[in-house]
Amino acid sequence: MTDPAPIVSVKNLVKAFGKFHAVDRISFEVFPGEIFGFLGANGAGKTTAIKMLTGLWKPTSGEATVAGYDIYKEAESIKRDIGYMSQKFSLYSDLSVVENIRLFGGIYGLGKEEIKMKSDDLLKRLNLEKEAGSLISSLPLGWKQKLAFSVAMLHDPKIIFLDEPTGGVDPITRRQFWDMIYEAADRGKTIFVTTHYMDEAEYCDRISMMVSGKIAALGTPGALKKGFKARDMDEVFVGIAREGKSLAE
Repeated sequence: MTDPAPIVSVKNLVKAFGKFHAVDRISFEVFPGEIFGFLGANGAGKTTAIKMLTGLWKPTSGEATVAGYDIYKEAESIKRDIGYMSQKFSLYSDLSVVENIRLFGGIYGLGKEEIKMKSDDLLKRLNLEKEAGSLISSLPLGWKQKLAFSVAMLHDPKIIFLDEPTGGVDPITRRQFWDMIYEAADRGKTIFVTTHYMDEAEYCDRISMMVSGKIAALGTPGALKKGFKARDMDEVFVGIAREGKSLAE
């Protein structure tokens, strides 16, 4: 049985701002149905990389394909075939819950009947039926994040990019959010998630760890802990960031 073709393929990708390389010759692959963690401290280059892969920023050099599309030549096609939840909250606070769902359904090219059906289903799954007419600004942050994630999947994309989706939420809500990620992966979705919470690495199938724009480690959480003789991912990160060690499969 042959291995599946990667849904994300990156080779020597660079994003430079003058002499500063925010992303410095990174290479990796992500496979269909995988939860792939993109970890690192704030400023490591995670968000810059994700903006290139989602077609928002053009790379300085290197190669990459996402969902079979070239990030240089087919950026607009990439945007139609992925879900994206940005680091900052990505819904419109001055619109109601249902208005946001319908707006993004239209942006994603869904028909009116499909938008209505998916809106009703989404509100029911999130237990937000009573809040359908409420402004987004009135919802707690955790509910906003759950809704934003669900809206990012409204058009049934192959891969969902989540840029630090659990930043600023409480531990219980973080755990609930990861339950939603697992459910999406169980339905065959590929999840590409950035985070600076090292404990969230344990929830991923594989992870890469970025330091100063480079990938310093790449592998399963178990393999990285074994390679660094670490008890948890915090110790792995300390070994990479403070001691200058590197481990990539």
